[in-house]
Amino acid sequence: MSGIGRRQLRSGQTQTHVASDLRGARVSLENLDVTFQATKGEQVHAVRDFSIEIAPEEFVAIIGPSGCGKSTIVNVVAGFVDCTGGSASIDGREIEGPPPECGVVFQDYALFPWLNVVQNAAFGLKMQKVDKETRTRIAREKVDQVHLTGFEAKYPHELSGGMKQRVGLARILASNPRVMLMDEPFGALDAQTRELMQGLLLEVWDQYRATVVFITHDLDEAIVLSDKIVLMSARPGTVKAVFRNPLPRPRYIDEVTTSADFVELKRELSGSLREEIEAARVQSETATD
Repeated sequence: MSGIGRRQLRSGQTQTHVASDLRGARVSLENLDVTFQATKGEQVHAVRDFSIEIAPEEFVAIIGPSGCGKSTIVNVVAGFVDCTGGSASIDGREIEGPPPECGVVFQDYALFPWLNVVQNAAFGLKMQKVDKETRTRIAREKVDQVHLTGFEAKYPHELSGGMKQRVGLARILASNPRVMLMDEPFGALDAQTRELMQGLLLEVWDQYRATVVFITHDLDEAIVLSDKIVLMSARPGTVKAVFRNPLPRPRYIDEVTTSADFVELKRELSGSLREEIEAARVQSETATD
């Protein structure tokens, strides 16, 4: 395997943790409701009575049928969307606008084409008015940590999809987030690159121990990465079930995916998710009648 290599497919072995004050925060969502104003004055009830407690340093994956409100959950925690009922908090502080503890990675790479790799990685620090010398030093460190050494002066059009997503990861790491919000960050990547990025994320998470909320449609990805998997119902999305991941850490991806625990958990998830996908299909057909 080229690029990151097999050693990055394991979590817990290669690097020591950062200072304890940078470790993950607690994320609490209690009876969360989110309603949007749609076209023609209609309202869309996206999320209903959604409650989860995410412990500091916990890696939580959220799955569910398309349109169930997974991205809405991320946007509420990121402070981009206000809830219309219930509460959302980080370490007991209600979320009002984008919290400084959070870093967000979307499926869209969201890189500035006129900035090179280091400049893109340093952009968040620049917005925080960190001096140029310091932000450049930090950005270079993070670029090295995501295995882009030698590509510091390259521009986005010169990078592969996986490289672009690594730049996005370096950018949020530069701000030392205590909560990492990831909305299908590897969804647009090919299978091999996706596996490499999963391994890199395991490595980064083990070093930083941020709390992670990870949205995905891929059951294998959810199981490989997470401590806990939250299954959402068809819209309006609520918590249908929470699955505790029994797989021990550190994890080798190629070994984990053939284990009996992996196969059994995937079987349970597949059955429950299938029910909600069918419910969403019926809901969609009813709405168009």
